[in-house]
Amino acid sequence: MADSAIIGGVASIGGGANIGGSVNANTATIYNAGNQHAAYLASDCCAAWFTGDVHIDGTLAKSGGGFQIDHPTDPAEKFLNHSFVESSEMKNIYDGIAVLDANGEAVIELPAWFEPLNHDFRYQLTSLGAPGPNLYIAQEIANHHFSIAGGTPSMRVSWQVTAIRHDAWAKAHPMQVEEEKSAEERGYFLQPELHGASREQRIEFVRHPQSV
Repeated sequence: MADSAIIGGVASIGGGANIGGSVNANTATIYNAGNQHAAYLASDCCAAWFTGDVHIDGTLAKSGGGFQIDHPTDPAEKFLNHSFVESSEMKNIYDGIAVLDANGEAVIELPAWFEPLNHDFRYQLTSLGAPGPNLYIAQEIANHHFSIAGGTPSMRVSWQVTAIRHDAWAKAHPMQVEEEKSAEERGYFLQPELHGASREQRIEFVRHPQSV
């Protein structure tokens, strides 16, 4: 059992880290005393709370999400919450500020990984401090750069590029936007209370009947 943790006791894995854990009426806890990583499962606060970085080698599906931090201006009293940016595509967003040269132009240099990772580019340009009605993308993304023109000398331009992933993982796991429920899941819901259905109609109970 070298690769197993023992809940309610302590296990030494691979002769190294000490993994401990416990189960009570409110929480299942697994912790590594060697590096302060821990997982609290089915606790009073939530289904899971992880202390430390979390890596998922697969796809994460969720009903919503975002980040929560201590509020920058009142960290002792408040949280600050932001939602994730959602899309029906595997979309990446990049932006920056360019200062145009004497010809009212600028070249935006991009990392070498930009095109191997992305394709299907979309562009947005906004002049700062003065109108820029003639701004345009003079050269689209190629060889790790694109260019802006049509401005005035020293004009500051906010640019944004959105792109769709086409790396090996994205190609192997294309996003299915609309998906039919399985025969077993039909008539059941992720959030039944939002659709006038009973709690017993949660898809959770179909996928994990032991939780009923």
